[in-house]
Amino acid sequence: MVETLQREQVMGWLSEVADPEIPVLTITDLGIVRDVDCSDGVTVSLTPTYSGCPATEAIEASVIAALEERGVENVSIRRVLSPPWTTDWISEAGRNKLRVYGIAPPERRARPVACPRCESSNTEVVSEFGSTACKAAHKCLDCLEPFEYFKCL
Repeated sequence: MVETLQREQVMGWLSEVADPEIPVLTITDLGIVRDVDCSDGVTVSLTPTYSGCPATEAIEASVIAALEERGVENVSIRRVLSPPWTTDWISEAGRNKLRVYGIAPPERRARPVACPRCESSNTEVVSEFGSTACKAAHKCLDCLEPFEYFKCL
């Protein structure tokens, strides 16, 4: 039972580790924390959002730092590449945080992307490439505001 309590405590701490590219999201919002094993030190299993993600090493360092700051010794990271991460793993809370932050969350429906500011579906793609590889640039044709869309992966 103590092992479960330790795991839950570590998961709570990890829920405070921000994504370096979209700081409004945590790594648990993104769903990249696959497991926490507290049997021999702490091993955190993480799945990168994609194999070439430049934030992977920064996230791993942030996890280690967050746990060491709380007195956890012997922290290790295990990269889990299979199954690959998908935007389906983003929590509902994470999707809401994206929307409030001004980024349209990923949707698998074949319909226009809704503007996160005015909720209009009268939008258009400006560029398939946004500020990071996982986002695309869009524009709302009603409120005329530009916004990013978190692409489905």
